[in-house]
Amino acid sequence: MPFPLASEVAPRVESVAHTGSTNADLRAYAADAIGWPHLSTLVTHDQTAGRGRLDRTWLAPEGSAIAISVLLRELPDESAARGWIPLAAGVAMCDAIAAQLPHHEVAVKWPNDVLVDGRKICGILAEAVADAVIVGAGVNTAMTAAQLPVPTATSFGALGVDADDDRLLADYLRLIDALMSGLIAAGGALQSGLHSAATVRCATLGQAVRVSMPGGRVVEGMATGLDADGHLLVTAGDEQHAISAGDVVHVRPVGS
Repeated sequence: MPFPLASEVAPRVESVAHTGSTNADLRAYAADAIGWPHLSTLVTHDQTAGRGRLDRTWLAPEGSAIAISVLLRELPDESAARGWIPLAAGVAMCDAIAAQLPHHEVAVKWPNDVLVDGRKICGILAEAVADAVIVGAGVNTAMTAAQLPVPTATSFGALGVDADDDRLLADYLRLIDALMSGLIAAGGALQSGLHSAATVRCATLGQAVRVSMPGGRVVEGMATGLDADGHLLVTAGDEQHAISAGDVVHVRPVGS
């Protein structure tokens, strides 16, 4: 399937009929900086061995979802600023999806899942390679309600909407490129406005959460904000925790 709109944004957009993992494929191509420049993108509607955060598998029936991997070569010098890349991707995809679902509430679950009316429609995984970062995203597009893997998932199809995949991809690429360019030029997320954009779109803030940390530690408390490095701030009793990585569960909305 051609992607003419997306091809106007990115220097290279390759669509494959099927693959195990677009992230793995793009990782193999990443050493070719000339052939695969900044913002090069690999897309498929049939990914058989996708992987999400925490090494979870990501599977979808053929044609029911779109898997997208984007190669980012223009990166911030500061390692702390690079920690914002997954959140930038979440913000970009949130807005790209929202453009096609104007009558629904679209938000980001920290750090970068995209929710529609509180249900997950997209997951994102960023992976570092030599001198670059690959950002993979899987969006439930034509998936029917019966095909949804869990009750907490949703899709364009389940919402009765025919997704325009080319527009979705073009909007996403344009937005993530702009957010990354701003982050680099300003020297940080606070200065570029990315911190503010992520805060506004983050459905996790104001929620009671349970965070399963690496090593088995669990933190329960109220998600109150994002710090300058993009960490989730969780207040538990008299302590405030800055969460850099973990599996977050929204326990209940505030006041419920």
